[in-house]
Amino acid sequence: MSDDWKLPWDGGCLCGQIRFRISAPPLLTAACHCAWCQKRSASAYSLTITVPTGGFAVTQGEPELGKGPSPNPHFFCPACKNWVFLRLDALGIVNVRSTMLDEHGWFRPFIEIFTSRKLPWATTSAVHRFETLPDPHAFGSLIEAFSREGARPA
Repeated sequence: MSDDWKLPWDGGCLCGQIRFRISAPPLLTAACHCAWCQKRSASAYSLTITVPTGGFAVTQGEPELGKGPSPNPHFFCPACKNWVFLRLDALGIVNVRSTMLDEHGWFRPFIEIFTSRKLPWATTSAVHRFETLPDPHAFGSLIEAFSREGARPA
């Protein structure tokens, strides 16, 4: 049921210069334990919500392109330097940092990736775990399962 997502969701960076809106149900939520996410987030992992490109819009400000571990563009606030989102144009998706949402208390990672790099004490409530990335063919079934079982706003 698509209306149980209580969309749209608004969010922004720490200083408020960058604002965005999500208007489509997420495809997946995740925690990433890769070394880059650990360093960039200054934490044990980063949290992300994957949404279709057409369901994401920057509504205020001009994010700046930053460097990431992949050729996919990572976007940051030019003022506070918050890492806000990552575009994967070839896949038609945007990965948004979940804690950038104004209301993010409902968020739970459905999958966690790069568990081979995770800190020994770092645990999440993710239902599915992968040592690196899931096989590309597995994403369809993960997205389908998330649409049925993924956490939703209260």
